Amino acid sequence: MKYIGAHVSIAGGLEKAVERAAQLQATAFAFFTKNQRQWHATSLASEKICAFHRACEIHQYTSEQIIPHGSYLINLGHPISDKLEKSRFSLLDEVNRCQQLNLTLLNIHPGSHLKMLTEDQCLKRIAESINIVLSKTKGVTIVLENTAGQGSNVGFLFEHLSTIIHNVEDKSRVGVCIDTCHAFSSGYELRTEHDCVQTFSDFDRIIGFKYLCALHLNDSKSQFNSRLDRHHNLGKGTIGRTAFSWIMKNERFNRIPMILETVNQDYWKEEINWLKSEQDKNRS
Repeated sequence: MKYIGAHVSIAGGLEKAVERAAQLQATAFAFFTKNQRQWHATSLASEKICAFHRACEIHQYTSEQIIPHGSYLINLGHPISDKLEKSRFSLLDEVNRCQQLNLTLLNIHPGSHLKMLTEDQCLKRIAESINIVLSKTKGVTIVLENTAGQGSNVGFLFEHLSTIIHNVEDKSRVGVCIDTCHAFSSGYELRTEHDCVQTFSDFDRIIGFKYLCALHLNDSKSQFNSRLDRHHNLGKGTIGRTAFSWIMKNERFNRIPMILETVNQDYWKEEINWLKSEQDKNRS
C-alpha cells in the first residue's frame, strides 16, 4: 500500500489541511503546523487540536500517512551560538506541536555551515541539536530531508545523513526523507530504472532502508548535479516519469508518506491519480 499525497495549505485552520488532502483523493499529506517563515507562533488551542483530530478521523488519515514539515528558518548546524539556540528552541516547539496533534513524524532540513564551520563540524552540531530535542520529547521521529546542496547547505550526500544518524543517540527516533529533485540536483541519477536501482542501492548501503520514513516526489527544472533546488511537475522536468513509475512499482516504498511539492498545484490531483495508476499496474 502506497501513501500518496501533497503538501497542502493550513489556511483557515489545521483541519482545512486534512480537508484539502481529502479533496485531492490523497492517501497522505504534509503541512506546516505554523507559519514556516516566522520564528514566533501562538500555541495550538485545544479546539484547533480537536478539530484536526476530528477531520483526520472523518477522512480516515492515521499518523503514518501524515508528515508535517518544519520551519525553513531552522538551522540546526548554525555556527553562531544564539542563532543555534533559537533554531533548537524552534525545533522543540515543532516537536511539541506534533505531540499535541498525535503525529509521529516531523520533516526538517538539516542545516547549513554558512562557510563558518567545516562540513563535519556542522553535521556533528546538527546531531547534537537533535539529541537535545529528543531528550526533552517523546513519540516523534525527526526526519532529515536530503538537500540539493545549494550554498552552504549540508545533507546533499547520503554520507552526510549517515553521519548525522551515527551521532544521534536514540536512533529509533531519527529517519530520512528523500526528495527526488534534491537527489537528482545533487548528483544521484534517476532518469532510468537502472539509475534508480543504483541510487537506492547506494542509499541502502550508506544509510539503510530502515531509516527511510518518507519521500518527496518532485521532478526538477534544473540539470543533473546542478546543485540547484528547482522543483517541477512530474514528467515536465529533467528527471522524467520513469523514476516515479519505478517507485510506485517497488514494495520497499510501501506504507510511507510520499508527498508532492511540485510547482503547479493545479496538477496535483492528476499527478496523484497517475501515481496510483502506476501502483495498480504492479498489482495486476
